[in-house]
Amino acid sequence: MEYRKLPHGNEEISIIGLGTSSIGATSEKEAIQTIKDAIEAGINYFDLASGYASTFKAIGKAIRGQREKVYLQIHFGANYETGEYGWTTNLNKIKQSVKWQLENLQTDYIDFGFIHCIDEEADLLKMEETGVIDYILELKEKGIIHHLGLSSHTPALVHKVLDKYPLDMVMFSINPAYDYKQGDYAIGDVDERMDLYRRLEKEGVAISVMKAFSGGQLLDADKSPFHHALTEAQCIAYALDKPAVVTVLPGIRNHSDLERILKYENATDEEKDYSILASFKQVEHTGTCVYCKHCHPCPRGLDIALINKYYDLAML
Repeated sequence: MEYRKLPHGNEEISIIGLGTSSIGATSEKEAIQTIKDAIEAGINYFDLASGYASTFKAIGKAIRGQREKVYLQIHFGANYETGEYGWTTNLNKIKQSVKWQLENLQTDYIDFGFIHCIDEEADLLKMEETGVIDYILELKEKGIIHHLGLSSHTPALVHKVLDKYPLDMVMFSINPAYDYKQGDYAIGDVDERMDLYRRLEKEGVAISVMKAFSGGQLLDADKSPFHHALTEAQCIAYALDKPAVVTVLPGIRNHSDLERILKYENATDEEKDYSILASFKQVEHTGTCVYCKHCHPCPRGLDIALINKYYDLAML
């Protein structure tokens, strides 16, 4: 497994993490074994915006005795009082939910405490007015939260939060569809999204990537906005090539999904190559470089994408 260092810290984070939104639908036995096998394979980063309350007890059992090997991304705003995922800005409910999550995870600290799902300015204002963000900052001051994070699909809102709070990680949706204005969460044009990635890299704020497969649509030609199926390896490589990205978090449902995701480790450069995007008519080919390497190979042997990336960072 390859690892990337968190800029605001010394943590080495696996480039492949796991989203747990769907694993709660499988049996507890399979969920526990799947998480254990993921850790054994070198995966050490887990997002806990799960779709099911049962996920937390399963993960707690899976990491028992090896808590120090994993980093948990916990969301302040995710609520599980019904047994399934819900969203709230109510401070008391959030306190109860976080307490319940920590008890089920059998831990007393949070590696990454996230301001959860801020897609509109009203969401941010509500989190501030109800005292949720102050509560998160208080827990960080006490050392219960080690790093402050934010999850969002909206570049403008990420910029706004970056201007106000000391973020260490942003969970953001990155895939070819969204970056090229295809899909429900394709918020912001190509330049706007790339400007965000560059700012995050320049300021040392890492990205953990959600929706790398656009909810599975990019893997199915009939559902893809490009009318062509990409592979999981292509989508993961695409996300990992973006500035500031340290880990990609594919959502898994069971052990079979984990085995398939882990194949990325041994994928060839050809299998990771996503330059086929250049042939899709929905993709804008002019303007800002997005480091996709469509123009490679250079006859002079230059790494054009990397040169453009460093140039853009220098000009910020």
